[in-house]
Amino acid sequence: MSNQKKRNFQIDAFKHRVVVDPKYADKTWKILEHAIHEIYNHNASGLSFEELYRNAYNMVLHKFGEKLYNGLVATMTSHLKEISKSTEAAQGDSFLEELNRKWNDHNKALQMIRDILMYMDRTYIPSVHKTPVHELGLNLWRDTIIHSSKIQARLQNTLLELVQRERTGEVIDRGLMRNIVKMLMDLGSSVYQEDFEKPFLEVSAEFYSCESQKFIECCDCGDYLKKAEKRLNEEIERVTHYLDSKSEVKITNVVEKEMIANHMLRLVHMENSGLVNMLLDDKFEDMGRMYNLFRRVPDGLSTIREVMTSHLRETGKQLVSDPERLKDPVEFVQCLLDEKDKYDSIISNAFNNDKAFQNALNSSFEYFINLNARSPEFISLFVDDKLRKGLKGVSEEDVEIILDKVMMLFRYLQEKDVFEKYYKQHLAKRLLSGKTVSDDAERSLIVKLKTECGYQFTSKLEGMFTDMKTSQDTMQGFYASHLELGDGPTLVVQVLTTGSWPTQPGVTCNLPAEMSALCEKFRSYYLGTHTGRRLSWQTNMGTADIKATFGKGQKHELNVSTYQMCVLMLFNNDDRLGYKEIEQATEIPTADLKRCLQSMACVKGKNVLRKEPMSKDIGEEDAFFVNDKFTSKFYKVKIGTVVAQKESEPEKQETRQRVEEDRKPQIEAAIVRIMKSRRVLDHNNIIAEVTKQLQSRFLANPTEIKKRIESLIERDFLERDSVDRKLYRYLA
Repeated sequence: MSNQKKRNFQIDAFKHRVVVDPKYADKTWKILEHAIHEIYNHNASGLSFEELYRNAYNMVLHKFGEKLYNGLVATMTSHLKEISKSTEAAQGDSFLEELNRKWNDHNKALQMIRDILMYMDRTYIPSVHKTPVHELGLNLWRDTIIHSSKIQARLQNTLLELVQRERTGEVIDRGLMRNIVKMLMDLGSSVYQEDFEKPFLEVSAEFYSCESQKFIECCDCGDYLKKAEKRLNEEIERVTHYLDSKSEVKITNVVEKEMIANHMLRLVHMENSGLVNMLLDDKFEDMGRMYNLFRRVPDGLSTIREVMTSHLRETGKQLVSDPERLKDPVEFVQCLLDEKDKYDSIISNAFNNDKAFQNALNSSFEYFINLNARSPEFISLFVDDKLRKGLKGVSEEDVEIILDKVMMLFRYLQEKDVFEKYYKQHLAKRLLSGKTVSDDAERSLIVKLKTECGYQFTSKLEGMFTDMKTSQDTMQGFYASHLELGDGPTLVVQVLTTGSWPTQPGVTCNLPAEMSALCEKFRSYYLGTHTGRRLSWQTNMGTADIKATFGKGQKHELNVSTYQMCVLMLFNNDDRLGYKEIEQATEIPTADLKRCLQSMACVKGKNVLRKEPMSKDIGEEDAFFVNDKFTSKFYKVKIGTVVAQKESEPEKQETRQRVEEDRKPQIEAAIVRIMKSRRVLDHNNIIAEVTKQLQSRFLANPTEIKKRIESLIERDFLERDSVDRKLYRYLA
């Protein structure tokens, strides 16, 4: 067994060769060709698709794929040529309908043919890199029909004409348009773009160019914008109904360019109806439409913003320099607030709360409010008016709204320290005269100022409130220890901390003897309970209530200033007094005395004195008497001092001087802080840093900064570099 040779087995291929009928391919193709004809002729119901599929399968299997493919191309082409002829023959409106019908037929036929030739589609076509059956059918339709010389231009013109008719108000068959456009899209994006979209955009540009020209000649700005908006919406709607969604951006760009971008400047500056007129007449709807249309084009919003800013700055400039408005500070500030409210409303309702517009509004207000050097004073006077009487009966919420508006104007001020100076003076008068409407409102405003500018800004203002409270306690203690004073004149003293209050040093005045004795008792009491303090009387800031009896026994209680009290008390001893005598007896400063006499002798209804000769002004030769004929329907009569609501020119200069003096140490402190951290710095950088640090309080003048640097060098805080004279060093 072991000697036997191993035998290898081999299985050979089947030797019998299958012989295919030479005419098999032709016969089979004839069957398939006949089937294709029947499909195109709508007679497919009698065909056996299973048998046809097997025939096509066998042709590919027996290597007749090429014959099958070429035969398919030839047969489809001949049918499409027939279709092309029948489509060309269609007249008028039936042209598109015929084309649409034939397209639908071709698609159905293509579906059936693809099912029959599925095996060829899956095996033969990928192996020889030919076009698949469905795509082949689309390409043949494109080349034979859509791009035929007699159909291509006609189709394009018909579609564009339908769009034109729809634009002029006619109703067209949108369903048919949608089908034809979809056909072009199915044939490939390039077919849709080249055969329809490109010419459609060109024609649209021309149409809207002419239409916009016609509109702008005959419409005002508001009407033109309505028409532009309507056209834009129509085009967007057209896209949703029968165009490719990608066309929306392109056609809206055309409308935007032709109807808006090309006429932008003419529209905003249009006489009697442009943006300025819209702003003046509060045309929110038109402005909103302009904003929404202009935002679609480059530089559209910046164009609106520039015109708004320019107009606002111009009107603001007129407002702050109008001599009539400057006569009444309260009205002046109210006009600013009204203007701000108006533009806030415009930006909110018409300009979509656009941050860039809000910034433009803020910069414009900051620009023109600071053109008037008296703005800080006027804003403080406005607050004074509101907190004295303007907020009576107003709810807490409304008070907060008014205070917030005032704070908004305050933020625009570059010289916040000037406001602080005036605000302190006005607050002092309100507190001392007890004329503030609400302590809560006063404190609320101080909290807002503190939040805005820091503790340093309001520490003295808070100190004023503390003094008022402490003074109440002091007066209770004084009367508790002087019970014998119950029957005489009543004295109410406010003890003010020097530095917290805007006091004036060295103001003299001779008080009536009974008051002088009472004041002396208070001085002794106060200095006895507080060691190491000094008291100086600020008679210019006080008030008094005095009882007076006139000619026919008429009694009144007069509310007067301390100066007026001193003058009136003189008439207890004399019937007639000359100006010089009054001045000598009271030692009241001349300007104050003249105002005081004027308010008691020249103001109708408050004239408790008579003067000779009778005139509006007080002269040094004038003589004064008690006015026995004085009458008033009120028992209590307040006699105010004739005083300008605004500061006079000398007072203004004095306040400005005090502000400038107060700024010097602040500038020096800022320079030292900066140099301490930087050690070495050049001149320009110091100026920039100091300006930045102090801008929350005031706008530092570079010349003043330079002077302060010189002063610090003299006092050995800084030194100049020996080589570069513009470089400064900090000396520890």
